[in-house]
Amino acid sequence: MSEDKERALQTFRALVESADRKFGRVRDVAAYGGGTSRQQQQQHAFQKVFKAYTRLWKYQQENRSKLVECGLKRWEIGEIASRIGQLYFGQYTRTSECRFLVEAYVFYEAILSRRYFQGSEPNAKDLGVRSKELRFYARFLLVSVILNRTEMVNHLVERFGALVDDCKSTFRETNFKEWKQVVQEINRFTKVDKGFNLRPMRYCATFDTHRASLPYVARFHAKRVLKFQDALLTSYHRNEVKFAELTLDMYRMIQCLEWEPSGTFYQKHTFKPKENGDTIDHSGASGIIDMNLTADMTDPNIPPNPRKATLYRPSVTHVIAVMATICEELPPDSVVLVYLSASGNAGLNNVSQVENSGGSSKSSRHRVPSQTSHGQNSGLSETQNNGKRERGYYDNYLWFGPKGNSGTNNLYPGDLIPFTRKPLFLIIDSDNSHAFKVLHGAERGETAALFLSPLRPIFKNPSNVNSNNGSQFTFFLTCPLSAFCQMIGVFPNEADTDVYNEAENIIDNAFTEWEITLCSSTTMDLVWAQVISDPFLRRLILRFIFCRSVISFFCPPEESEQYLPICLPHLPTSVAPSSEAVRSAVVQLAVHFDVADSFHFTET
Repeated sequence: MSEDKERALQTFRALVESADRKFGRVRDVAAYGGGTSRQQQQQHAFQKVFKAYTRLWKYQQENRSKLVECGLKRWEIGEIASRIGQLYFGQYTRTSECRFLVEAYVFYEAILSRRYFQGSEPNAKDLGVRSKELRFYARFLLVSVILNRTEMVNHLVERFGALVDDCKSTFRETNFKEWKQVVQEINRFTKVDKGFNLRPMRYCATFDTHRASLPYVARFHAKRVLKFQDALLTSYHRNEVKFAELTLDMYRMIQCLEWEPSGTFYQKHTFKPKENGDTIDHSGASGIIDMNLTADMTDPNIPPNPRKATLYRPSVTHVIAVMATICEELPPDSVVLVYLSASGNAGLNNVSQVENSGGSSKSSRHRVPSQTSHGQNSGLSETQNNGKRERGYYDNYLWFGPKGNSGTNNLYPGDLIPFTRKPLFLIIDSDNSHAFKVLHGAERGETAALFLSPLRPIFKNPSNVNSNNGSQFTFFLTCPLSAFCQMIGVFPNEADTDVYNEAENIIDNAFTEWEITLCSSTTMDLVWAQVISDPFLRRLILRFIFCRSVISFFCPPEESEQYLPICLPHLPTSVAPSSEAVRSAVVQLAVHFDVADSFHFTET
């Protein structure tokens, strides 16, 4: 080996070690907390590691031939690109900026198209290299799922499954049980979500901005306007559909709270598999990956996405700690959206048993005095009411835990009261959600906006719907037409595209009218008025109105209490299910799908 080549190899190895050390420092940095100074330090650390990998990547490009002659393997180049993809995805999870997600996709797609991990035959017998390839596929799948690259997801699922099977047969002494489980997860995830996304779940100006009502929204001025910049999303259910640490419900909420990226990305990077299943490599053998491609893939006119802290199967203390951090760092005149999806358990029986046995009730020890921001008493106190003790803040709960019944896994309504010193937009999706009605009137400074799910879902054909395949309420908030179709037992297919496009138009016209109604209302509570200007929150409000109205006419009237969602404070009666503007839209949609006989429309 010549001295020049040896020096190039030593320099390359040194750059790899330096970049890897910096990578290790930032890989597991929390996406929230630390205050402004800590966040600035973290950002500086990320800039340093990006700079290190940029330098490494550029060096291997400029010295590729020398390094290859010195024994550089293609999988080593792929590992560098994979690390860069990980960094970009990590930045996306911390900032929710889609440009980082797109950058991650660019690098992962380049690794796939250039077959860095496949390479020569010896790699197929190297367990370490194959493990890196498996991790690459799992990471690329997660990025592709979040970006809604359906064709790429389908291709990766097929390749991923084949790779796991090949590894099982090649390395018989190694247990690939965990990887088989990952394959099962992604197959289940894509199967559940397949066929229902008729439109992007992200906020798309083409579909979600209603031109006729836009002047009303622009002219609407509340006494106070809150900015929506932060959200906490968490889900904890047994056997829920998920991939990696992304549950189906969290995935839908993430999509719902982001802007749709520029269409340029989809035009410039069309995925084209060969007939034999390999990808077409448009890049040649240079290995050049442009680290600034997102300049052509993002729209500078689109505002930043709200930052989202996503917690997978957290403990109750973790949920509370993250909420405290977000609320502590919440900018003035801002609102934080909190989405909690978990099973519920009624603790009233347990409380009464404690009282009957002579023990003290937890609710009596920790009850929070009821008050509102106006100093009014809500009536939910420890006093007796007609001889019956009213439910308190620690009687019912959401259950964030595995099997068993431990108080440390219970999230009570009272646990959230301290956070009402800041503006909250709270979405509770649970079979015990109505227990959180006690929060209304008990706030410590800011009246919370509450969306409480139905206690149970309702379907025309329950036997055709898997109860573990995501929440119906979350589905309505993120994909209203798809949720409606699922409820009435209609499943979209390509042959009926015109039918579903017309149904989307019916919903669009209804949302336009409801926006005008809300923005013209003189009775709308300030809680809703101060957030109606935000496009994400306004869209959630419109979809809640749609969900409530559809279910109110679909469920048996005598059983409406358990099937209907609740919002507190109440929205104006002009958008209640009984109002003509709302009722007529539901009637029109039911007639369109020829299922009006499944609804309980009363004569007027």
